[in-house]
Amino acid sequence: GVAVAANVAGQDAAAAAAALAEGRVPAGTEALDSEGLAGSYNRKLRKREIAYVAPLNAQTAADFEARSFAGSYKGVTDVVTKYVWPLPARIVTKWCAVMGVTPNQVTMVSLLLVFVALWLFWTGHYGWGLVAAWIMTFLDTVDGKLARVTMTYSKFGDVLDHGIDLVHPPFWWWAWIVGLPAVGLPLERPGLAVGVIVGGYVVQRLLEGAFLRLFGMHMHVWRPFDSFFRLITARRNPNLVILTVFTLFGRPDLGMIVVLWWIVLSLVVHAAQVVQGIIASRKGPVTSWLSA
Repeated sequence: GVAVAANVAGQDAAAAAAALAEGRVPAGTEALDSEGLAGSYNRKLRKREIAYVAPLNAQTAADFEARSFAGSYKGVTDVVTKYVWPLPARIVTKWCAVMGVTPNQVTMVSLLLVFVALWLFWTGHYGWGLVAAWIMTFLDTVDGKLARVTMTYSKFGDVLDHGIDLVHPPFWWWAWIVGLPAVGLPLERPGLAVGVIVGGYVVQRLLEGAFLRLFGMHMHVWRPFDSFFRLITARRNPNLVILTVFTLFGRPDLGMIVVLWWIVLSLVVHAAQVVQGIIASRKGPVTSWLSA
């Protein structure tokens, strides 16, 4: 509700500055709020986020820190990233910022842990493998947040981070299956299981890509249900939750069987979303409920 900035010609700068100092809208300018200036829907982070401005001082610094970190978070993501990681991720992100740790350094550590978890799963050391995997997923949250809140993001870092995320999950599940005989719990048809994992992962990504190509947005932000299903769909973190629970009960084999079925069921849901989007597009533009 207070005028804080204006875009004027150079010769009008002094008068505009004087008006702003008094909290008035400079003459000849149009008053815009955050929504009117740039909109509030962030397509990259898949959420609505209102911009804010306030004097920075000792009293407001903590609030700015909290809001900038919250603003760096994706609105539509998996259940672990959305509800479990925010508090510890904020603590670690601040520590990294203070210590001068860069986002790419965090990403490289997470890449190392990808291979550590892969080897541990392959050899049937599921407990330690899950520890390495969960730390990797946590750092995968930290690197992006660190890049955004410190304005140190780069094209290379973005490609590296998303490239790791895109490639490694099916190899983890494949290694999990290979390691089961080492603990005396082999699957009856491991070849079929690996086929379902790899094929299911590729098809799921293709369906998501098809939706994005057809309608110009991610399928997970179309309707409230689609955003909800993103919390639990057969991506890395929800699958890790399933495997962790069953491993704690001594049955990593049953955990993998449940993951296999969940991959198939998630594919059915995503295929239905694409078909529903095509049908809906015949009646009008397909738009995100978050941008309404």
